[in-house]
Parts: sequence; structure tokens; C-alpha cells
Amino acid sequence: MTNAVFEKFKSCAVEVLQVPAEKLVLEARFGDDLDADSLDLVELVMALEEVFDITVDESELEGIETVGQAYELIAAKI
Repeated sequence: MTNAVFEKFKSCAVEVLQVPAEKLVLEARFGDDLDADSLDLVELVMALEEVFDITVDESELEGIETVGQAYELIAAKI
């Protein structure tokens, strides 16, 4: 995991989810900790696809509950 990639991921997530950067840790759960609903996650994925120039299939998002899981999904595509 490179810090530069995580920083890009994090700044994108902070902007889209409107949460303080310090709350965006790998263990954070989107629903419980960040108060993000499914629409927020769709917006986040769309933003991440643009930032990293990747494509994420909707089916790949099933079971993604934490920032770490989402980050690993994105990082695997870069």
C-alpha cells in the first residue's frame, strides 16, 4: 500500500462523504462510523473511478463495509 495512493483515496472520500479526514481510517465502517448510505457510496465510487481512471463494477461493491475494504478494491485496480 502506497501512501500517495491512500492520500488520494482519502482526500476524495473526505470531499464526497463530507467527513473529517481523521475519521477516515482503514477500520472505519461507512454506515456506522461515517454515516454514509448507499447513495454516498455510489457517489464515492464514481469519484474514485474518475480520480484513478478505473472502472468498478457494481457487483464488486457488495460486502464492502469499511474504508479498508474499499481502498483495497481500488488499489487492486490501479
